[in-house]
Amino acid sequence: MTQLEEALKGNITKEMEKVARYENMCPEILRRKIKEGFAIIPSNVKQKNVKICGIGEDLKIKVNANIGTSPIKHDLKTELKKLKVAIKAGADTVMDLSTGWDIDYIREEIVNHSTVPVGTVPIYQAAIEVEGSENLSIDSYLKVLEKHAKGGIDFATIHAGVTKKALPLLEKRLLGVVSRGGAFMVNWMRKHNKESFLYEHFDEILNILKEYDVAISLGDGLRPGCINDATDKAQIYELIVLGKLAQRCKEKGVQVMIEGPGHIPLEQIEKNVILEKKYCNNAPFYVLGPLPTDIATGYDHVACAIGGALAAWKGADFLCYVTPKEHIGLPNIKDVREGVIVSRIAAHIADIARGKKEAKEIDNKMSKARSNLDWNEMARYAIDPEEFIKLRKEECKINPKNLEHCSMCGEFCAIKTYKKK
Repeated sequence: MTQLEEALKGNITKEMEKVARYENMCPEILRRKIKEGFAIIPSNVKQKNVKICGIGEDLKIKVNANIGTSPIKHDLKTELKKLKVAIKAGADTVMDLSTGWDIDYIREEIVNHSTVPVGTVPIYQAAIEVEGSENLSIDSYLKVLEKHAKGGIDFATIHAGVTKKALPLLEKRLLGVVSRGGAFMVNWMRKHNKESFLYEHFDEILNILKEYDVAISLGDGLRPGCINDATDKAQIYELIVLGKLAQRCKEKGVQVMIEGPGHIPLEQIEKNVILEKKYCNNAPFYVLGPLPTDIATGYDHVACAIGGALAAWKGADFLCYVTPKEHIGLPNIKDVREGVIVSRIAAHIADIARGKKEAKEIDNKMSKARSNLDWNEMARYAIDPEEFIKLRKEECKINPKNLEHCSMCGEFCAIKTYKKK
């Protein structure tokens, strides 16, 4: 049975117990949240030795890192290094978005080496195998989906909310469709003049996901790719469809979360969270950013942290990182690390704002260490200890005779001055 089915029967699984311990939450409270669809635990029935996590209402904000090859760059060793770096930096999950080289082998290696849950977007491989999205069919898609589920993935993005009725709503957009999976489905529907096969055959998709307890991430195929298109009719139409599909997931016993925008101006982020919770019955909200500006190229990870912190404070549950390479190219190992760190900062900021006791306690411990000028303790509580230690070593070279001070204030240290009696 799936985690949702167990919760509906009143059973507390070992996965629920593990997540509840990590969250400092009563297992019964977590079970009820899973039962209501307010929280999920992505955990394939075939998966072992993975640090599972809970995503949803009243849980700590989680962070996902995207890795994977492209048709231009496809080195397995590099992707495995990205995986290792992402997990070490604190990613709660990773997604393999590979579209180049031997996709099956890459996914298998990532799943086998990952110590956190792994997600995929099956339509990518499905389109590649039939040499173009216009050649897709429900049979070719289900073949790939089952391969991914059987291979041990824990969650999958499905763009079933992109339907024919949404197509006219896209005409006024400045940037059209920026979701690769969404663009595949729009192209297919225009080519065949038919309804989306993902939408029409949704029950068949759920049958596969249920068998392996793969959580579904209902993809935001029509998410806005620029501020101008934010919160438009196409985006809201898809969100309403996703809410109805989410209800079908719950009725089938499949865990579900909802993907969200995208490029959204700061003043609209709270509204977008409220709309998702309203139309999707408080299902966990997985936000891609959001990015509150279009011109932060090279620093989109910073824009992502700003938007992500606000979104999570207002109720989003899961942050998909963005790297400095967003809108430019495939991220390298350093980009992946930076993306995870800044998204973790956003998640931590939101946890403090949402009243998470553990988050505030860590900040208090850091403050105490600063008060004592205890640099070792500061490194212990820094969100990125490696960077802290590196910068501290540089400081020690500047003033090796007095390692207590930093080069900003030196002997005029405010903390030391305040403590003088």
